[in-house]
Formats: sequence, C-alpha cells, structure tokens
Amino acid sequence: MNKIKVWFKNLKFRNKILFICLLAGLLPVITLGSFWYNQIQHLFITRENEVLDESLNQAISSLDYKVNTYFDAMNHIVWNEDVKRGVTSHYDNNYEMFLFYHYTLDPLLNTSKFLQTDINRITIYSNNKMHSHGESLRPLSDIEQYSWFESISKATTPKLIVSAKEETFEVASQLFDRHHNTTNIVYMDIDYENVFESMSTLYENNYGLIILDENDLPVFQINKFSEKNKSFALTENELLKQLSENSIEEQYIYKKAELIPYNWTAYLYRPIGTVSASSYELEFTFFIVVLSSILILFLSIYFLSKVVVRPLIMLSKNMEQIEKGELVVTVTNTASDEIGNLIQKFGNMVHKLQTMINEVYKSKIARQEYEMKALQAQINPHFFYNSLSLINSKAIMADQEDISQMAQYLSSFYRTTLNQGKSIISVKDELENTTSYIQIQRMMHSYSFEVHCEVEKDILDYTMINLLLQPLVENAINHGIDHKETSGKGVLTISGKQNEDNLIFTVSDNGCGIVPEKLKTILTNKTEGYGVRNVHDRVQLSYGQKFGLAYQSEINVGTTVTLTIPKRL
Repeated sequence: MNKIKVWFKNLKFRNKILFICLLAGLLPVITLGSFWYNQIQHLFITRENEVLDESLNQAISSLDYKVNTYFDAMNHIVWNEDVKRGVTSHYDNNYEMFLFYHYTLDPLLNTSKFLQTDINRITIYSNNKMHSHGESLRPLSDIEQYSWFESISKATTPKLIVSAKEETFEVASQLFDRHHNTTNIVYMDIDYENVFESMSTLYENNYGLIILDENDLPVFQINKFSEKNKSFALTENELLKQLSENSIEEQYIYKKAELIPYNWTAYLYRPIGTVSASSYELEFTFFIVVLSSILILFLSIYFLSKVVVRPLIMLSKNMEQIEKGELVVTVTNTASDEIGNLIQKFGNMVHKLQTMINEVYKSKIARQEYEMKALQAQINPHFFYNSLSLINSKAIMADQEDISQMAQYLSSFYRTTLNQGKSIISVKDELENTTSYIQIQRMMHSYSFEVHCEVEKDILDYTMINLLLQPLVENAINHGIDHKETSGKGVLTISGKQNEDNLIFTVSDNGCGIVPEKLKTILTNKTEGYGVRNVHDRVQLSYGQKFGLAYQSEINVGTTVTLTIPKRL
C-alpha cells in the first residue's frame, strides 16, 4: 500500500489528473462489462450442457437400437429348430451333411448378413462330428482357447464381447439343446466402426467420448481434438481419476449416461475453453467498446489537463534550465490565480539568485580554477618523463645498464598508464604497459620468476579500457608467485586470443593458489589498493554484465584469471 502511495505521489500532475479521471470513468464501464461477460459465459455453458446431454442420449439410443438388432439376428439363428437339429444330428454320409449346409445353414446365415450389413461374419462352432464348411461351420476347438469361451458356454442368452483396444465387436451365444450332449456356439463378428459410427460424429472436433464396461474397461473411446487442444484428451484412467477426485468440472463440461442392459457407462466431455470460444466475437465487441471509451476519455482528459497544467510544465522546464546554469526567466503569466502568483515569485527569486552568484559564486569558481591549474602544473608528466630520460642518460654514461633499463621501463609504464588522460588504449599499448611493469617486478625480484607471453598479433589493433591487465599481473606476482611453496621457479603466463565477437586474455601463475572460501568472494569483496574487483566492475560498467573476470585456482598448483571483453576498433 505504501508503495502505491509513493508511486502516485511521484506522478506528474498531468498524469495524476489523467489517472483519476480515467479511473472514475472506467470503473462503471468495466463493472457493467464484467457482469455482462459473466452472464454470457453462464448462458453458453448452460446451453452446452443441454446440447451435450441431448447428443449423448441420441447416440446411446442409436447404439442400443443397433445392439438389439444384432441380438435379434442372433436369436433368429439360435432358436431356429432346423439349425439346431442340423448341428446336433448324426450323419451317416456326406450327402446328408451337404443337404443341411446347402438348404438350411447357408441360406439362413446369408440372409442374416444381408439384412444386417454391419455383420462381417457368422460362424457356428460345434463339437459334433461334422465336416468344416467355410466360415459357416467350424470345429469348437477353434475358439476353446479364447477367454470368453467358458462364460459363453455357461450362458443361455447372447453375450457381447467388445474391446476398444482391439477395435472388435462380437456377439456370441450358445445354441442350447437339452436333448443332446453336443456344444454349439453361434458367433457374429460385427464391423466395429459401423457400430459406433454415431459416436464419431457428435461434434466436428474438440470432444471426447469414453464407454466403459462393468469392469471399467474401455468398450469405445474417441478423442477428437484440434492440434492446439490435444492436451485435453483423457484416457480412461485419467477420466476415472478426475471423477473420483471431483475435479473434472474444473476443466470440462461432461455428461454421463448408462446402457443398463449391457452394464455400460458412457462419458461425453468437452473442455470449457472450447465452449467459451464461441463467445469470442461478443468478447471482441466488448473490448472494442471499452477501448473506444478509454480513447475518448483519454483524449478529452488530455486536452483538459494540458490547458490546466501547461503553465506548471513551462515553469518546471524553466527551473531545469536554471539548474543547468542558465539564469534566465522564460515563463510569464499575468493571471492573478495561485499559479500566476507562483510564477511571479519565481521570477523575483531568480533575479536575487543572479545577484548572489555574481558576488560570491563566480569568485569562488575562479579561485578553484587557479588552484586546479597550479596542481596540474605540479604533476605535468613531461617533467616526469624528462627526469627519467636524464636518469637513463646518466646510467648509460656510468655504464649502469640495470638502472638504465629500470628508467626505460618506468618511462614506458607511466606513459601508457597516463595515456594522455584517455581511458581507451590499444591492446598493443596495454600489453606494453603490462610488460614494462613485469620487467620492473622481475628486476625487483632478482629475476626469480619467468614470463611467457602468448598473444595473437591479429588482436593488437583492437582497443580496450586501460589498466586491466596490470592489476591482474600484480595480483598474480604478489599473492601467487611470492607465496609459492612448491619447488621450481615461478612462472607467469599471459595469453591473448579472439573468438567471433570477443577478446579473451588469461593471466596464469604457478603460485600458492587461492583457498575456495576466498575464491568465491574475490570479485565481490573490497580489497586494499586497486584490486581485481575494481577491474571486474570497470569492465561490466563499460561493456555490460556478460563480460568481466573469471577465476580458477587450485591450492599449490596455481591460479588462472580470464578477462573477456568485446572486440572494438
């Protein structure tokens, strides 16, 4: 709440007027629009529930009618006395068997298939001693291995054998005859797609239908969703889980219906989002009206606030000019209201300020400028270079080569360090600065460590901010090589290379290494002197957060620091 108050307090006056007026104008529009939108959504969902219920009931009725016709066809065969007599009789010769096949069995089965075009095949399986007759009559041993055989053998009414996984729809019934010991099963193979054809055309898309048997195994399943709504498709396990948790209504509109004669349960569902999509045109109209209202309100309030706030804006701009040092009053107002009085008093204040500046401030500025010039004269680098040059000449004359080299290294080091007051330096000069510093350190260390420099020549003409490599070298010598505890001479290695976009420098030593606790904070903790943190911060301020230093170190093995900067000419 306090943040909102601070934010509103810091708004410009014109924006405050705009905000308050827009808020007062939009609240009624948004309230009424939200109420209207929710009512429309409720009506669409109610209507969809009714349509879903009606569609499912029609589909179930159609399926029930088809199954009954299959049962009628089955009963027509099962209760046919001629067929019953034919499959239970004992035949003395093949001719009698042929007469049964030709004049009784084939006509009956063919007529049933002709009347019910969904039936692919009708077969009677019998353990009576008869010859097989195409698909019409087969030995009972052909089906004894099926899981449904035992239940059909004990039943006295037709049974459905349906599987969504295998897409099979079968009807089987025992041809019961108490006067004979033979077992006869009438089997119908029915076209699975034709049976459930009405289920596949309930909607064009974006719906799912699952029919489960008494064991919650799928009898039929269809998920007809567009590509972007594929995630809404449910398996039977997902459906049952959401039903048990009562969470299905959070995302779906669904209806349930039961086929009591077969102990089947059908579930038809559609995502709420796809139902709401039908109201997009109304939503679009609503948003157009709201946006138009906002635009009209904004333009009206904008011009109103411009008239009211314009004098204050001019006064604010004039103050900004005065803050920059231009002590000239450019705003005028002859009105006698509060704003007019404020502008007039502001003008009087500026005139008094001009008088004070002329008397005091300018004299202080002049004195400071003189003091600065005197200080600059004292640190004139030419005086320093000439002194080093004189030392070099005297050393040569006295045959003191070490002193001469030291003077040359110092001269080169401070020339590249000062860089004529510029912060940008070429890679070549930065390397010269670093090399001079290293040679001075080697002389001071009696050449107790070696230096290897491996820099690609192609990068020497690129530029970088100065004094990046020297602090890294200083750190490697003072905190690495100087504290080396292992045998052998210290080795300092400097390399420079490039990739497609960046320059990459590494400074490595074989010194004592850095303990892990310090290594984690080396780029965040403050240190005495210039420090590697200063280098890291300068690089990120100049080039961005993805550039800077990266450290790798191992105790008594050494430390490597990598500097990454962008290529710039």
